[in-house]
Amino acid sequence: MHSSAVFLIEFGCLILGLGLLGRLAGRFRFSPIPLYLLAGLAFGKGGLLPLGASEDFVAIGAEIGVILLLLMLGLEYTAADLVSNLRTHYQAGVVDAVLNALPGAALALLLGWGPVAAVVLAGVTWVSSSGVIAKVLGDLGRLGNRETPALLSILVLEDLSMAVYLPIVTALLAGVGLAAGAVTLAIALGVATVVLVLAVRYGRHVSRFVSSDDPEKLLLVVLGVTLVVAGLAQQLQVSAAVGAFLVGIALSGEVAEGATSLLAPLRDLFAAVFFVFFGLHTDPASIPPVLLPALALAAVTTATKIATGYWAARRAGIGPKGRWRAGGTLVARGEFSIVIAGLAVTSGIEPSLGPLATAYVLILVLLGPLTARWTEPVATRLTGRVRRRKAAAPGETAPVAPGAHESIEGQDPVGRA
Repeated sequence: MHSSAVFLIEFGCLILGLGLLGRLAGRFRFSPIPLYLLAGLAFGKGGLLPLGASEDFVAIGAEIGVILLLLMLGLEYTAADLVSNLRTHYQAGVVDAVLNALPGAALALLLGWGPVAAVVLAGVTWVSSSGVIAKVLGDLGRLGNRETPALLSILVLEDLSMAVYLPIVTALLAGVGLAAGAVTLAIALGVATVVLVLAVRYGRHVSRFVSSDDPEKLLLVVLGVTLVVAGLAQQLQVSAAVGAFLVGIALSGEVAEGATSLLAPLRDLFAAVFFVFFGLHTDPASIPPVLLPALALAAVTTATKIATGYWAARRAGIGPKGRWRAGGTLVARGEFSIVIAGLAVTSGIEPSLGPLATAYVLILVLLGPLTARWTEPVATRLTGRVRRRKAAAPGETAPVAPGAHESIEGQDPVGRA
């Protein structure tokens, strides 16, 4: 009874604190994600007041949070949208992999960690956080923006690529032979293909199966199917997040609309728990020794992610402002990067890799909501200044209309509002 009471008090205080932090962020029109992460640091190992009784429940809630975030993201688009976007934006996925995996691999080799660590760190820097980005898009009201399909296509390609990448990394870290690694990879690819085909070809039947006029039954069936598919996917070395996303893709029409309204409060609750859980497992004392290389890597890959999003949106015919918004939104890293780093830590290949990856992800998961919000206005202002300077450069004069007076010396040639 005593432990149960402690759990209720502890977890209740955590949820209450998250609610107050969310209200504070809302007042200043700011994403609450960084505040949730800082709360996790405060209550984690080495923090001000470590959690005890509720830590296991928070871990389970965090897994559910990621699954619900990706499910809700999938509900926004149909299977036809998925296929169309993948066909249109696959080149952006290739550019994304090259630009963002290479800096991580290069740093690991420069630090003398070897090729296996290079493959691991390449994955950490490559994959954006679908969970963080989904939350940011919702907070900023950008799910309906023209650049969002291009963004989501990159995220989907990254998540699906993990079905190939994670088995490879697992085999490398375990030191298994080529044959065993090939079997693991084949199973992962087969499962991902089957789930994708079912979602694309038989989505109508899935929607009919879960459809119900009773909100309670609809909620239970959709949530149950999602958790089962996510669990099976993870058991077979495919990401649970990918499974949840594909369930969302498979649902369409009135079923998708009803599930979205019913699941939104649950998503917000468990998503907050996920971000807290991330902070709980970051020891503040392990960050300072690797902070400098983590900051350098974060700076480089922030630029490469912005370039990736800008290029993909430009290729999709989006205007300059949308291109900058797309680039800034892709910056955040999160759940997949931590999973990849966790595999490396468990195998013990390089003691410094875990803290470096943690510091790197923490920096970018805090920076990501900021770049999503401010990249476009800052870039617009800077490019506007460059254009004005070019227009005002000595020796360059704009054509003067007949009858117009020449500008007075010292006056801005392009005029002022």
